[in-house]
Amino acid sequence: MKSYRFQDIQNRIIERSLLRPVDVLFVGGTGTGKSSTLNALFGSEVAKVGGGVDPETKTISAYKIHDYLRFHDSAGLGDGKSADLTHSKNITAELLKPVSIDGAQYGFIDIVLVLLDGSLRDLGTTFRLLESIILKSIEPNRVIVAINQADLAMKGRYWNTVTNKPEKELSEFLDEKSISVINRLKEATGLKVAKPVCYSALYGYNIDALMDHIISHLPTGRRLLN
Repeated sequence: MKSYRFQDIQNRIIERSLLRPVDVLFVGGTGTGKSSTLNALFGSEVAKVGGGVDPETKTISAYKIHDYLRFHDSAGLGDGKSADLTHSKNITAELLKPVSIDGAQYGFIDIVLVLLDGSLRDLGTTFRLLESIILKSIEPNRVIVAINQADLAMKGRYWNTVTNKPEKELSEFLDEKSISVINRLKEATGLKVAKPVCYSALYGYNIDALMDHIISHLPTGRRLLN
C-alpha cells in the first residue's frame, strides 16, 4: 500500500497546503487490531502485535508510509483504570501537540481513525474514548471510524477461507453493523461519522477500501490550534 494512490494523496495535500506528512492517529480499545492494521497497510510487520488480549503497544509510535502520510499507533483502552488513565493522557497530549510555523500553531495530528472490533457489540469503551478524550481535543470532522476483524463477525460464520472474503450473509450483516455504528455513535456522543469501512487486517480484506476511506477524509485545511 506504500504506493497506493500516491499521486492522488500528494496532489490533495499540496493543493490544500496541508502540513507534510499528514498525521493519522489510530485509537481504539485493546484488541481492536491497531498494530495489525498498520502491518496490513504497510504490507510488512512494522508494528509488533500482542497475542490474545495482551496489548503490545504501550506508548504512541509513528510509522511513515511515505513523505505525505504518517500513521501513529496508540495504546488501547480497557486494560484497567490505572493503565487507561495513562493511555488517555498520552492520547490527549498527542492530540494537543502543536507545530509552530510562521508564528501560527497547528495541530500535529490531522485525523483520528477510531477502530472497532467487528466481533463485538459493546461500544462502551469507544463511547468513553470519544466523549472524554477525542472530541474534547480535536474537531469532529477530523474523526473517522473503521471496523476491523470482519472475519470474526457472526462468530466467524460465512467467512470464506478460500477467497478470504465474506459470503453474502456476512456481507449483509457487516453492512447492517456499519449503519448501526453510525446511529449508536450519533445517539451516544452526538458524533455523526461517515459509514465505517469493514475490513480484516489479518486476511488483508478491504485494506484498499480502508486506505480509500482515509484519503477521502484528508482535511481541507490545516488544523489551527487556538
